[in-house]
Formats: sequence, structure tokens, C-alpha cells
Amino acid sequence: MTQRLVATRHSLPPVRLFIGMVTSDTLSPDCADCFELTGLNGAGSNRRLTAAGVLEVIPVHVSSIARLIEAGTLPVDVALIRVRPSPVPGHFTVGVVADYTQALVKKARCVVAELDERMPATAHDALVAARDIDVWVEADVDQILLHDTEPSTEEREVARHVASAIPDRATVQFGIGGLSVAVAQALKNHRDLGVHSGVVSDALVDLIEKGVVTNAYKGFDEGVSVTGCLFGSDRLNAHANGNPTIALRAATHTHNAEIMARLHRLHSVNSAIEVDLTGQVNAEQAGNRYLGAVGGQIDFVRGAQFSPGGRSIIALPSTTPDGRTSRIVASLAGRPVTTARSEVDLVVTEYGVADLRGCSFARRMEQLAAIAHPAFRDALLREARDGTRQRPAFQPVVSEVRHA
Repeated sequence: MTQRLVATRHSLPPVRLFIGMVTSDTLSPDCADCFELTGLNGAGSNRRLTAAGVLEVIPVHVSSIARLIEAGTLPVDVALIRVRPSPVPGHFTVGVVADYTQALVKKARCVVAELDERMPATAHDALVAARDIDVWVEADVDQILLHDTEPSTEEREVARHVASAIPDRATVQFGIGGLSVAVAQALKNHRDLGVHSGVVSDALVDLIEKGVVTNAYKGFDEGVSVTGCLFGSDRLNAHANGNPTIALRAATHTHNAEIMARLHRLHSVNSAIEVDLTGQVNAEQAGNRYLGAVGGQIDFVRGAQFSPGGRSIIALPSTTPDGRTSRIVASLAGRPVTTARSEVDLVVTEYGVADLRGCSFARRMEQLAAIAHPAFRDALLREARDGTRQRPAFQPVVSEVRHA
């Protein structure tokens, strides 16, 4: 449908398009001649739209999106969705994306559904009532299939440290991309893990087939792997097709702090572009390029810490791929703070784990400098020592109290 929309855009009145993470090349910067483009992130194919300055990014937590749609703050007139028949009478399934689809369908004046029987038949919050669909079209394009990225050597070493922080019988959250794949592979010898995530990839199938993921000790939603989206290949789709142990749930469930507080030992694993010496996390912007999102990071950072025995893990290689720039930095220097330092728990690089719980500014600086790449460590340690000398700047003001 998007291809048809783009092809006929010059014959349409002005249109505002609200998009999630785009993985095809259909929407190019040229489309801005007719479309006003807004979205939630700069990931995937959105990256070239943000680079061209034609995509307005809305910084919002995933947990808030459905509520903003329902309130009309994020207005929707026409919703374009892709569905396939469901075994549930009177319903269709959106197959691979549940997150805030039901909120869009509920609020839209018109729902246009593209019928594609190649998608997996999933249930729970992936279901859409047939009566809510106004217009039908047949799918005439290939499915968008996403294969797992091969992790780098550094990502595998980061993942090894991450896995060491996750106990057996924990519930885990991780996303997509090379680092998440590496984390899944590093968990291959764990036992009885559960899964509660916003998105999963083919790496989940490996863990299930190895018997690592059983979902037996989650404390809530036991027996099922919970996710908001399936971002994978035919292998993941085939595994999810008609599988009652894969539950697609809306973001109001996956990113809900009250739900996560009921899970046992939830360990959330999220990536970052950089982390500064006080623990502030930037997961959005590299230099002047907007590459990431506010997304669900803070939802899972907080949710993991509400969970009994849970931990929040921020994981990243210590440098950029070319090794020229440290991703542990002295200061974010005006770049976005996705997760505040007061929220951060564990930070992991290929050089180890920094546990920031209860740490002063000086101790944070020492720990984070210690997991930086050795080529940058001395400079960061100097920053840490300078910070220690300037520590009174971080001290509270204590007034003298005089008694009569």
C-alpha cells in the first residue's frame, strides 16, 4: 500500500504520514514534496529521512504512544495495516506487529487492510475485528523479512559480560541488531529463561529450540514468550505461526511498569550510542545524526528495577567500529539524555561491568573510565580525577543551624 501511496502522491491532497521504524526503501526524501513525514525514531530506513531533514521525530516513550493516540494528541485519520485471516471467528491478525496497532484501529476514521496470507497467524493483541476494517486490498509486494545481523568480535565480548550478569530462571528483554543477537548467543548455556520484550528476532527461536527459554519461572505470563513485534525472517514467522507459546501483546502490556513489576528477575538489556562519566545515556544521536529513539529504553530500565531481583543493563562496545571515538565520554555536551544517570544500573562494555547503583559522582567516573577502551582510559581518568577535585560542585548546600 505504501508503494501505491508514493506512486500517486502528486494526485493527492496534502498528507501527513506517521510512520514507525521503516525497513524498506519505499519512502525516500523525495516524498517530502507531497508528504509531511513524522515518526518515532531514526532507525532503519528512517535514517536517510532524518539525515535529509524531512522526518520530524517525536520523542516519546513507547509506553505512552497508545494513550496519545487515544487522546487525539497523535491524530490519526486513516490507518494502513497488513493482516491475514485468523482462526478466531470474526477476526484477522496483524501477524508481526501488535505494539500500538489496536489503538490506531480504534481511533482511525477509516482502516485500510492489506490482506497477506504469508504472515504468521498470531493472537492476543495482534487480533483485529473484521467489522473494524473499512477497505480491503490484496498484497502485491514481497514480504519484508529481516535476517539477524552477524555480531562483531567486540559485541560478542560485550555479550559475554552481559550474560554473566543474568542468572538462570531470569526473565530477559533484548531487542534486535548485532549486540542483541550476541547476547542471545551468549545465553546458550543458561536454563529456564523467560522472555518479555518489545521486539524479538530469529535469535529467540535458537534459545527456544535449545531449551534455554522455557518461560516456566516468570511469575506472570508463564509459559509464553511475550513480545510486541516479530522482526525476523521466515524462520521466526514459521515458529510463531499458530504457536500459543508466542504472545504478541500491545505496548500497553509489554512496556507497562505494573506488568514488569510482576515478573521475576526481569533483566532488561538495552544499547546506547554513548554513556557519559556520570552515567547519562544517549541512545538517540551520534554527532548531528539522529539514529535512534527515545523508544522503550526507559520503560524497561524502570520496569526491570521494579521487578523482584531484576536488573537494568545498558550495553555497548567501548568505541565506534573504526576505533577512533570512545563511546564512554566525559560529557554528552548537548546531545540527548535518553536515560538519566539516576535511572542507570549496570553499564557493560567489552572491558567489563560498571555497577552504578548507589555510587557517587566520583565513583561513577572511576568505574566508567575503567570499562572504556584503554586508548581513551587515561584521558577519561584525568576527567574523573578533575571531577573528584571539583566534587564540592556536586555537594548539597548545608545551612548552619543555630539553636537559641
